[in-house]
Amino acid sequence: MKEPTLGNPQNTIAVLQKYNFVFQKKFGQNFLIDTHVLDKIIRSAEITSEDMVLEIGPGIGTMTQYLAQAAGKVVAVEIDKALIPILEDTLDGFENVTVLNEDILKVDIAALAEKENQGRPIKVVANLPYYITTPIIMGLFENHVPVKSITVMVQKEVADRMQVGPGTKDYGALSLAVQYYAKPYIVANVPPNCFMPRPKVGSAVIRLETYENPPVQVEDEKLMFKIIRASFNQRRKTLANGLKNSPELHFTKEQIEAAIERLGRGASVRGEALTLEEFAALSNDLGRSTV
Repeated sequence: MKEPTLGNPQNTIAVLQKYNFVFQKKFGQNFLIDTHVLDKIIRSAEITSEDMVLEIGPGIGTMTQYLAQAAGKVVAVEIDKALIPILEDTLDGFENVTVLNEDILKVDIAALAEKENQGRPIKVVANLPYYITTPIIMGLFENHVPVKSITVMVQKEVADRMQVGPGTKDYGALSLAVQYYAKPYIVANVPPNCFMPRPKVGSAVIRLETYENPPVQVEDEKLMFKIIRASFNQRRKTLANGLKNSPELHFTKEQIEAAIERLGRGASVRGEALTLEEFAALSNDLGRSTV
């Protein structure tokens, strides 16, 4: 197996120049050029030769080289056609890597895990394009893809949102969804100078360790997430008004107010004050009331 060469900025520049590569703003391309950060990501993802790793947005293959050294198998999904010949070059000699030129949001990841890893849980590692971070992570969770852990580079404020609790301004539907499916913790904060081109904002590596069983018991997961979305859609409104105004929910004003009261919360409570346990209880209660 070859040694990785691309964590070094000079080598990255050389590859980009060789192929006259033009960064695509629409794909949110920021390539990592810091070997310490790369080492830290691989370490915190706890990758072994038993693992199949899905990498989303490999770019020119910088992290892919590191992943290939640690994992049994790497499947890298890259949307940008212009990067495919570059990846063929930079990953030449890394025999355990497959590159797919696809849009990750359209890939059936569960089928991919079945084909490439006999349905065993995979690990996801990526330097995610900021503009589609949330749909990618939610897609992995909601489609119940067999994933053991997700270790990703995201915008710093998104990483903060994923791990905060009730009553903070960053707390919202994303915090609750992530914490329902996984245990989040921030591995490292990464400044803009670790990337090329430099992003305008700070980044963070966050690891999400998926739960075998969610930490709360919910009778209807979809209903709970509709309630969560409705309660944060209009943050300034009370929880009761948020639920009454939601086109996704069809409970009467009385049912909603009674359920909030049974929760032991006052009528003026806002959604951002509720814990995951309380959203689960509210969902179970409303789910039992006849519509």
